Amino acid sequence: MAGVEAFRVEIPDPVLDDLERRLAATRYPAPLPGAGWDYGTDQDYLRELVAYWQDGYDRRPTQARLNGWDHVTTEIDGERIHCLHAPSPVPTARPLVLTHGWPGSIVEFLDVVEPLRDPARHGGDEADAFDVVAPSLPGYAFSGPTHDRGWHQGRTARAWAELMARLGYDRYFAQGGDWGAFVTSQLALADPDHVAGIHLNMLFPNPGATDPATYTPDEQAAMAGFARMTDEEGGYFRIQSTRPHTLGFALDDSPAGLLAWIVEKFRVWSDCDGDVERSFTKDQLLDNVMLYWVTGTATSSVRFYAEFDRALRAGAIPLAARVDVPTGYARYPKEIITTSRRWAEAQYNLVHFAELPRGGHFAAMEVPDLFVDDVRACFRPLR
Repeated sequence: MAGVEAFRVEIPDPVLDDLERRLAATRYPAPLPGAGWDYGTDQDYLRELVAYWQDGYDRRPTQARLNGWDHVTTEIDGERIHCLHAPSPVPTARPLVLTHGWPGSIVEFLDVVEPLRDPARHGGDEADAFDVVAPSLPGYAFSGPTHDRGWHQGRTARAWAELMARLGYDRYFAQGGDWGAFVTSQLALADPDHVAGIHLNMLFPNPGATDPATYTPDEQAAMAGFARMTDEEGGYFRIQSTRPHTLGFALDDSPAGLLAWIVEKFRVWSDCDGDVERSFTKDQLLDNVMLYWVTGTATSSVRFYAEFDRALRAGAIPLAARVDVPTGYARYPKEIITTSRRWAEAQYNLVHFAELPRGGHFAAMEVPDLFVDDVRACFRPLR
């Protein structure tokens, strides 16, 4: 494949030695008795996680698992783009590009790659097989740090279209949540001749000209949830949209600080009832944080928010444009932002809508079984 190079996930020993020193030297703030999670990350739990990171966590199984699939890098629009590439053994498989968000990574997809690429070995029908492509967003993990301004969601979508062409795919499906949902929607707008269908697991409520007096209970709940998210959980968004570098100095200097910043989101945004380890193991949490730490991409990843804000203000992202590519929407009960079927239909050519019984923001990681089944169901009629 022209312009595409093989890549292996390998963490240099000096990086790991430096991590060990920094973890051992972690300086914690004075505790507030009984604070728990009321003011942000619980210090007792963070200490527990840091201790496990030092003495119990083993990166080698995940690194070996990642390297069990192919990885490639290629330069697109002046930046290195990385992706996990897992072609199916099924000759009739269809290509599927999976796009993560923040504070996630390709680690989110580790439990769904094999069922998607080889369904017959995982209780499914081989007719549902996909060639899986899971890129790291620009500025994230092995696609970073970025060195140029303007890497927003629209530009990323255009890079994905070029990536899929370089991998030899003329017609493909796309899936995403969080920023991945934005990128996937923009990809459908940028490359409609090659995108056969998209599947999203997060959509903003967009009532358009709908009279508020006609909002259904479902729509009222979506608007209330969005307001609650903005008021109670939106601080990170404003910081990362306006002062990403100021925050980045702390995140790229302190592994414990980076862990605290990310794990709090995994707790609040998942279907865990306040116990993050009901949805994720310690190893899963640390696998994800490790990709940010060892690549030094905390700053460039949060800069993605500022680039979005600036692109919106400049009119560089056609956010309000209707997506005519066939679209599926999976609504998980503990997703942080949702919309109604009616509003989704106004914005997209909605051909699939599913209410899932459990799961939250990190669906592929939290409920991989439900995620895989719904992706298969969405794209089955579109093959």
